[in-house]
Amino acid sequence: MAVSTGILLLVLMLFVALLLKPVAEKFHIPFAGLLVVTGFIGSELIVGFGGDTGIRYDSFHDLILLVFLPLLIFEAAFKIDMDLLLKNGIVILFFAIPVMLLSTFAAAIMIYYGIGHPTGFPWIAALITGALLAATDPVAVLEVMRRLGVPERLCILLDGEALFNDATAIVTFSIFLYIAQHPLENITVTDASLRFLIVFFGGAIAGLFIGFSFLFLSRLLQDYIQQAIVTLIAAYASYLIAEQILHVSGVMSVLVAGMVLGKVIHHDFQDHERRHFVDDFWTFNVYVAESLMFLLMGVTVTVGMFTDNWLAMLIGIAAVLIARAVGIFGGASLVSLLPNVEPVPKSYQRLIFLGGLRGAVTLALALALPFELEYWWTIQSIAFGVVLFTLFVQAPLISPVLKSENIST
Repeated sequence: MAVSTGILLLVLMLFVALLLKPVAEKFHIPFAGLLVVTGFIGSELIVGFGGDTGIRYDSFHDLILLVFLPLLIFEAAFKIDMDLLLKNGIVILFFAIPVMLLSTFAAAIMIYYGIGHPTGFPWIAALITGALLAATDPVAVLEVMRRLGVPERLCILLDGEALFNDATAIVTFSIFLYIAQHPLENITVTDASLRFLIVFFGGAIAGLFIGFSFLFLSRLLQDYIQQAIVTLIAAYASYLIAEQILHVSGVMSVLVAGMVLGKVIHHDFQDHERRHFVDDFWTFNVYVAESLMFLLMGVTVTVGMFTDNWLAMLIGIAAVLIARAVGIFGGASLVSLLPNVEPVPKSYQRLIFLGGLRGAVTLALALALPFELEYWWTIQSIAFGVVLFTLFVQAPLISPVLKSENIST
């Protein structure tokens, strides 16, 4: 695809997203879901009339991994309330690392045996699927929760879990993907575990140094527009330096750099207008990224996914729900036993379970699957099925469940 054609296509997609936003708000339809449906119907109509959308796997692979993903991670890290995050850090990290890894393997086991096709869908395919399905995206439910006045602790547990959960899922996904692409290498469990620790914590250390480096630069600039530009450069610099030069987790690097800059910049800008300009700047960035990604998902979805892989989709949905239920309800009981940890109430556990939507990160990883893997289409179909389920089934349940739980600040 020519560069000019690609840019024109992205502009048209943004225009469509611009028109659909007020429609979604007026009729109380999930915006992301409306984008997916519109992309799907539009592409099917074009193909039905003998046309071609021009969208191919290799057209947007780099755009998703190198442009969209750093934006999504940095924005979430930059805006998070660091004081509340640190106060609930033990619970959040427990959910985001050991519980997430447990959920990944539990979902992979259920998907592997559920599909029951070792030749066409081997163990490594199930592990890749489990990893990309582990990333949660509670943005839509958090908006509803805050509007209904739920306690900030519940919001930070969901938000913080998703932030670190995404980083863990992406590192795990990348390791499993490497194993799948290098089948002749003898990679042991010890090797994979050591690689995880190096990549994960190496990325965190890289992000810490890069974050403080850009923090020093931001202190030299008093203009809030320049501050916003510094954060944008920091997001991409932390990702690319970690990934391309240091060969550690770019996502962890972006996450830590975003938290460092977010904490200090929010503290430095005391007046309302200056403080919220940078936040609004990042809201805009993520709006563009997520709109394009969900439209791309809709265009990529085909009728064949539902006719050929409907059972795999249902298996994936069931596996994700069961794995998350085991992780959240079992994990909350365990972490509440630790000293100096405020217990997680049952009502919180139910909402954390329900609020574990799959969204932008799962979508990014699914769209980034390489074609050379014979089972890529099955994995992508499962991922799309799970995302659609969370958008159209789980998300609408949040409001009635919140009202029935009678949770308020």
